[in-house]
Amino acid sequence: MSRPICIDLFSGAGGLALGFEQAGFDVAAAVEYDPIHAGVHKLNFPEAEVICQDVRELTGDEIRRRAGLGTKAIDVVVGGPPCQGFSLIGHRVLDDARNELVFHFWRLVTELRPKAFVFENVAGMATGAHHKLLDELFHCFETSGYKVRLPYRILNASHYGVPQDRRRLILLGARRGLRVPKYPAARTAPPNGKGQRSAELVKGLKATPTVWDAIKDLPDIEKFDNLLNDDVMEPVKYGRGSSYALQLRGQERDPTDFSYPRAADWQGLSGCLRAEHTEESRRRFTNTSPGSVEPISRFLRLNPAGQCNTLRAGTATDRGAFTSPRPIHPAFARCISVREAARVHSYPDWFRFHKTIWHGFRQIGNSVPPLLGRAIGESIVEALVLKQVRPQRTVRLGREELARMTMREAAADFGVRSDVIPARQRKVAGAG
Repeated sequence: MSRPICIDLFSGAGGLALGFEQAGFDVAAAVEYDPIHAGVHKLNFPEAEVICQDVRELTGDEIRRRAGLGTKAIDVVVGGPPCQGFSLIGHRVLDDARNELVFHFWRLVTELRPKAFVFENVAGMATGAHHKLLDELFHCFETSGYKVRLPYRILNASHYGVPQDRRRLILLGARRGLRVPKYPAARTAPPNGKGQRSAELVKGLKATPTVWDAIKDLPDIEKFDNLLNDDVMEPVKYGRGSSYALQLRGQERDPTDFSYPRAADWQGLSGCLRAEHTEESRRRFTNTSPGSVEPISRFLRLNPAGQCNTLRAGTATDRGAFTSPRPIHPAFARCISVREAARVHSYPDWFRFHKTIWHGFRQIGNSVPPLLGRAIGESIVEALVLKQVRPQRTVRLGREELARMTMREAAADFGVRSDVIPARQRKVAGAG
């Protein structure tokens, strides 16, 4: 039996795509401009058509052709176009070049004609003068035969089983005549850092996993000398894990997960590259109490009984090329690893990120936590009365070298120019 079809625009590494796969969708195509991110998406979703191209140069017909969809119905298009600025000069905010990617998201939705769409973005897009952009976007969809669920909402991933305080603006819409999806109800209550759940959402809800639930079973990366140069830990001797950790390890069944099991041609746990902290940084980290901010670097030391702060992506070269501020481990005098960040973002352990800490944190920080994506995907399934089919086969991950390529190598692999993304300049926000 076939599964419903999803197209992922502005896909990054694929957090939203994975959430929708877990909800029962097949990701037929993903569009991503950055060759490094596109390569990681191709590694993790080898059966999807990964299109490394500027959306401004793509048409819906070309996406259909390259994905081999022909005239098949597309059930949902998802994506989070970057918005770099908002101008109130003139009459149309969508005409501002800084916001044109939002316009192209709308254009591709109208060309692909999915039954439903999901638009996600930073929570700040719903504040102040940004309302004008959203109003114009609503109008565009309404005049193109789509109905938008209003009022729009900001969803916090910590209410959907993710041990991280992360808020995202979510817009849901469906073709006129179809049922417009509802926003998924909160499913878990986040911890308050004292071993208790926040009072606002306690009634009838399970507890959101804590930071310690997410990472306590992971071996200490600093016991492995090879991790100074490589990101793969081998052998892996997990500690005792929570139910949340066991599910991400693939050792406990999650009955609500309809994604394809993954297999790889390599052994070990990826995302474990060690950072080289100075002794002064380690001293400051040690002297910082869990739940407090280290005063020099401004890094938060995670509270094991609480949730992680919002993981951020850092900035591209044109905005300073600053490394993302990485939280300090709750038990060790170091920042958390890419794998530990992936755990508090709800990525399973099979999911590969780029070998480097900088790209790995960019890929996590820019992505929607899969568990939040799954909850949104399930709301689409319910609204469109789609059938969730549990896969009967395993998908083998793509080439491991896709996670190790330089920008030049990744661009060559996709046959695109290597200068589409400015080269990184090593600058660090804070210390560490």
